[in-house]
Amino acid sequence: MKYLDEYRDANAVRGVLDEIRRAVTRPWVIMEVCGGQTHSIIRNGIDQLLPREIELVHGPGCPVCVTPLELIDKALAIAARSDVIFTSYGDMLRVPGSREDLFAVKSKGGDVRILYSPLDALKIARANPDKTVVFFAVGFETTAPANGMAVVQAARQGIENFAMLVSHVTVPPAMRAILGSPTNRVQGFLAAGHVNTVMGYTEYEPIAAQYEAPVVVTGFEPLDIANGILKVVRQLEAGRCEVENAYGRSVRREGNLAAQKVINEVFEPCDRAWRGIGVIPMSGYRLREQYAHYDAERRFPDVSAITAEESKLCISGLVLQGIKKPDECPAFGKLCTPQKPLGATMVSSEGACAAYYKYGRFTAE
Repeated sequence: MKYLDEYRDANAVRGVLDEIRRAVTRPWVIMEVCGGQTHSIIRNGIDQLLPREIELVHGPGCPVCVTPLELIDKALAIAARSDVIFTSYGDMLRVPGSREDLFAVKSKGGDVRILYSPLDALKIARANPDKTVVFFAVGFETTAPANGMAVVQAARQGIENFAMLVSHVTVPPAMRAILGSPTNRVQGFLAAGHVNTVMGYTEYEPIAAQYEAPVVVTGFEPLDIANGILKVVRQLEAGRCEVENAYGRSVRREGNLAAQKVINEVFEPCDRAWRGIGVIPMSGYRLREQYAHYDAERRFPDVSAITAEESKLCISGLVLQGIKKPDECPAFGKLCTPQKPLGATMVSSEGACAAYYKYGRFTAE
């Protein structure tokens, strides 16, 4: 196939769904890791078209959703400083902290700017030498190369009034945490094609073998997702637990080696807290010591004392682990809406709760 509309062909998707119906003989629970895949599934009703034996649950693959509330509050404190220009991708500006969001800080006079590339933050830093320009580096392995390159360029160009508030997380440790949990329901994974375009999928092979859970790398269009589900089901039915690549037009087993080189130069693994889940050992990136002077938390040490407490009504942690669905939350669509979200899974453009709300997935009363 050459064209995007071919991956959205309804007849082709129906054909794959028919193959799934013929292949399945018993119940299986499959998790799509990526929030982009979740939105595609809900928007196209793929989960409702599957045979009743197949249940899809939604994973922690929304980087905005898993950014800890405490770190959001640190971002708000830094952004409110008169000596700072705070920059971020647009989806972070509406993520609620304990009391407000970055839009609220901006409305009160904070210099908060939306960027499309972290390299743009360097241009702003050069133009504003009297201010520290902070970039909020949120994301999985997908965005780490560009963020890492911004740090490399800052060092090469001698830009000292630049800093990065890092909240990078990585997929394989999260998969291990889910599969190793006593409450785990997941039996197979759809892996996110954009992450694997960067990292390849060799890291997933020992996970599939250890936990006997097949992993299929796939894309984001309806046909991609249907084919990924079919491959997972065939493995489960046959008792196999391997990593398969159903996104060959973008992903190679070894990934993008140049991008990985940048990541490894700038970042090192560290323990990272995931919003609603808790600390997952060695599941994130932090700046290596040679670049640590670009770390915003070191640049503004007063934010280290900031702590935060999650909403007791929000069940986003259970949603992100595939234990609950968004519409099982008593606050969903009532006390929690995109206009007044309790948690990031409702406000993020990739959040599962936002997908359920946008496409009318309300539990009948």
